[in-house]
Formats: sequence, C-alpha cells, structure tokens
Amino acid sequence: MPESMDQYPLGEQGNVVSRTGRPLEAITLDAVRAGEVVPEDLTIHADTLRAQAAIAEREGFAQLAANLRRAAELSSVPQEVVLTVYEALRPYRVTYERLLALADELERDYGAAENARFLRAAAAVYRERKLL
Repeated sequence: MPESMDQYPLGEQGNVVSRTGRPLEAITLDAVRAGEVVPEDLTIHADTLRAQAAIAEREGFAQLAANLRRAAELSSVPQEVVLTVYEALRPYRVTYERLLALADELERDYGAAENARFLRAAAAVYRERKLL
C-alpha cells in the first residue's frame, strides 16, 4: 500500500491489477483486439480502492476515504444487488424494514459492514424525514 502522495497515482507504480488479477499494463487496445481482455478485466480490485482510501485518509480527505472503502466492499457484491440497493435508496421506494433487511444482507452475505452501516443510517434519516 502506498505510504505517501509520491506513490500516487497508483497505476504509475506498476502494482495495480483488475479484479480478475490482470495487471493494468496488460490491458491494452491490442490485447482487447486480440480477445485477450474480457469485460471482468476492466473492473477494479478492492485492494486498489483500499489503497486509494488509505492515501485519501492520510491526506485529510476522510469522506473520500470512506466512500472508497465502501466502494471496495461493493466490488465483490453482485451488480444486481448493488442496483437493488441503489433503487431502494430512492425516496418513497421501500419501507424502513426493507432498508434494514438490505443492510443485513449486505453485512451477512457480502461482509459489507460499512455499506450496511451507511444503509441503516440512511433508513433512520428517511424515516425521520418521512421519505419512506
């Protein structure tokens, strides 16, 4: 993990891989044309997001760091679950109980504790502001 801003951007350090483990430098237009790169190769690895979060935290960007940590958690959550949560966070779409159930699912099934906390906090605010 980078120790200072001189190790940022991470991609220039040669230690960035996609979620599939493909090195960033192996994702080239020629590789795409040759059929060597699949769509999954274009997804970010959770470790990269956590490294970016660590840099943001050290540099005083606490909210950005928290967002990047939540993104790292979501990188292993199936896209359909992420979209379900996204839709549920739109006002008047679901009940308070449904938001809590989604939070429980994120934490229990995917280990996404920070996202679960965020969703529970959102549920409380939505209930208080009558957005459910």
